[in-house]
Amino acid sequence: MKLKIDEQYRKALGSEIVKNNRIDPKYYSRYDVKRGLRNADGTGVVAGITNICNVHGYVMNEGEKQNIDGELYYRGYNINDIIKSVEADERFGFEEVVYLLLMGRLPEAEELRNFNAAISRNRELPDGFFEDMILKAPSRDIMNKIARSILALYSYDDSPETKTPEDELLTAISIISKLPVIVASAYQVKRRFFDGKTMYMHQIRPEESTAETLLSLLRFDREFTFEEARLLDLMLMLHAEHGGGNNSAFACRVLTSSGTDPYSAYAAAVGALKGPLHGGANQKILEQLDYLKANVRNWQDEGEIRDMLRKILLKEAGDRTGKLYGMGHAVYTLSDPRAVILKAEAKKLAAGTDYEAELGLLEAVERNAQEVFTEVTGKEKTLCANVDMYSGICYRMLKIPDELCTPMFATARIAGWSAHRIEERLTGGRIIRPAYKSISKPKNYSAV
Repeated sequence: MKLKIDEQYRKALGSEIVKNNRIDPKYYSRYDVKRGLRNADGTGVVAGITNICNVHGYVMNEGEKQNIDGELYYRGYNINDIIKSVEADERFGFEEVVYLLLMGRLPEAEELRNFNAAISRNRELPDGFFEDMILKAPSRDIMNKIARSILALYSYDDSPETKTPEDELLTAISIISKLPVIVASAYQVKRRFFDGKTMYMHQIRPEESTAETLLSLLRFDREFTFEEARLLDLMLMLHAEHGGGNNSAFACRVLTSSGTDPYSAYAAAVGALKGPLHGGANQKILEQLDYLKANVRNWQDEGEIRDMLRKILLKEAGDRTGKLYGMGHAVYTLSDPRAVILKAEAKKLAAGTDYEAELGLLEAVERNAQEVFTEVTGKEKTLCANVDMYSGICYRMLKIPDELCTPMFATARIAGWSAHRIEERLTGGRIIRPAYKSISKPKNYSAV
């Protein structure tokens, strides 16, 4: 609960805070500070080494950045090959991806069966957890509730500070297993307390995969098709991991390097993913889509769409931030492989439905964003559609509420965070502590 103070005093405090805490951008150039740990050419500052994931979006050719179609590898396996295998066998693949990320290799058939069984056995929340940690403190934002719930699980662990490799693995599997139940439970409580709707709770079905569990717990009638569950499973696979440099994985590794417990590290990663410049962008793109639907009269008129994109970039429309959600990525240049896959899947599901026109509007944004961005900003940066451009509409087609888009992301990405925490624990060895240049000058102290 925020401190209640006089409005005039509040504004005065705000002005004083801004005056004394905003740094002139000229200092970043003067001291060659790489803002956002990004080099001038957009490449990332190398801050670590990982064997978990390779996010490949450009090559350096004789010192110059050369754009290429994006590629995503989990433990050396191309994500497209993993998905093709799963689709060919008509099976669910998220659990296999989790095993691959955690263990560093693909499982044998028996190993995968045992792993799936372990996940099923660990889905149930501890006795009293729902009532004490979720029901009694409802949250409008499910991501905040996820972070709180992960921290609370510390109290139910008999040895939460034990950090042997085996303990780290068991803790990770326990949290990965429980997140779908935490997400569904937190959402039901949110519906009751803040939306004035009925809260309904279902029993866990141990035979269901993670994707099936999510749909089963979230739907009143528990009914869903195999195609729907397969699409959600695909999205979980695509969101499971994305390299050690992404904001939430790096946050997890930073906390891990301090020697803290796994629950604290994973909760921090959830907080990072919530941000609209990271995982929260999938909800922002839906807000942007709704704005375009309401304010573009002719969705087939590319000229009108370009005019609206221009206004958004000039902070004259949309949420007035000047950000074009769904376009651009820190690593990918010509294409984001996750966006390519989801776009194709979205087209299949949207065909013949009302979503077909909405998908067409998103595709029009993708086609015109680069030209308008260059025109407005004068920058030559290459923009491609990122995974958020099409993930949101896929969730809507699956009847998953907008406020659960980022929680779904977290439910998948906990697999990657766990892998990075274990790798950092076993190979990091030093606390992550970059330098900050101080520009403050000595002052003479005088008492009040």
